Amino acid sequence: MEQRVLASERTRQRVEALLKDGTTGDLQAELIQLGVRRLVEEALEAEASEALGRGYYQRESERRAAGYRNGYRRGRMRTAEGAIEYAAPQVSDRAEPFRSRLRAQLNRRSGALEQLAVEMYARGLSTRDIEAAFSDEEGNSLISKSAVSELTERLWAEYEAFATRDLSEYELLYFYLDGIAERLRPGLPREAVLCAWGIDASGEKVLLGLSPGTKEDTESCRAFLQDLRRRGLRDPLLTVTDGAPGLIRAVEECLPRSLRQRCLAHRMRNLERKVAEQSWPAVRARARACYEAPSAELARVLAEDFERNYQSEFPSAVACFKDDFEACIAHLRFPLNHRKVIRTTNLLERLFGEERRRTKVIANFFGERPVLKLMYAALIRASEQWRRITISQFEGRQLQTIRQELDDAHRRRHAPAVKDTARKSLSGFSSNQRT
Repeated sequence: MEQRVLASERTRQRVEALLKDGTTGDLQAELIQLGVRRLVEEALEAEASEALGRGYYQRESERRAAGYRNGYRRGRMRTAEGAIEYAAPQVSDRAEPFRSRLRAQLNRRSGALEQLAVEMYARGLSTRDIEAAFSDEEGNSLISKSAVSELTERLWAEYEAFATRDLSEYELLYFYLDGIAERLRPGLPREAVLCAWGIDASGEKVLLGLSPGTKEDTESCRAFLQDLRRRGLRDPLLTVTDGAPGLIRAVEECLPRSLRQRCLAHRMRNLERKVAEQSWPAVRARARACYEAPSAELARVLAEDFERNYQSEFPSAVACFKDDFEACIAHLRFPLNHRKVIRTTNLLERLFGEERRRTKVIANFFGERPVLKLMYAALIRASEQWRRITISQFEGRQLQTIRQELDDAHRRRHAPAVKDTARKSLSGFSSNQRT
């Protein structure tokens, strides 16, 4: 009698025919689906054989368990790769009905599907959108809105791990700090969320910190930086910030071995608001000539010329230009090829724009936990696309020289205090001896 062909064998034959004859559709997608189908069918057939106690081609007299095979039933598995149909073997005439444990698992959400739901949320889709995206032809949703909310809690776990991880592995060259206002609490004004990223000694860009700061005051910024320090952050060569006074004071307190660069994109916007529109192109050109001079010495000479030209016409603009000028030209001390990257916080600005684009599609989106969860998801995924900067051997030596100079300067600043403390101690010891 002709033996019946196993479902998995028929699927294997389809794969071979497909490889031989080809198809007008998406060959790769069809092969993947058939490959998954064959694996599932082989596993289900093995499970049935184990339950019956005999293989498919053993005679019934050789069986070691009651029951017999009774054809196949079609099954359908929903995955992130699409719906995949398969043939599930049926077993009859048993004291207890045969229930496939494997098939029960296949009817659940796949890990790939769950991860896709998380990624869709991270890319800015609401839980309602995701629920609709995973509905079948009859309108039944594979993932409910509440299930999506549970899945996206993975992002909170990821954020907590990110917010507490060790930072001592990073030898930072450049460090960037900025904040974005978000509605963290319903009914209250927007509050700052502080963000930090850096460029390490290999040129790689890395997202380092994200934390609610209430507002960009000294206390909040200091607490943010102190937390990064506790987790192993070392002083970078250069820290780039905007002009928020609290942020500047916190940086100077917490990162004493680091130079500070004032973001020039923010500074140019400040200047533009203080100059007549028709005069701005000329003023902008002169200001940029100062900020982008070949050296700090030439920048200072050009700055004096800028002041002489515009003091009488635009005194408020000149005052703005002179304010914190040394921090505006700190980047001129660094390798020429790095200056464009380190004179602004533009990369953070672009990240914030991407994050805001995603969060604004979700109505009534507020609360510290959901905001931080989605901000982290958006920022960490955007940071994966960052391109490293190149650091040549010569530039590496330049940076080492700057580090040595900064360390020496730090020691000199603290040497008088150390000597004064020692002198007072010796004076007290001598007084006690005389007594």
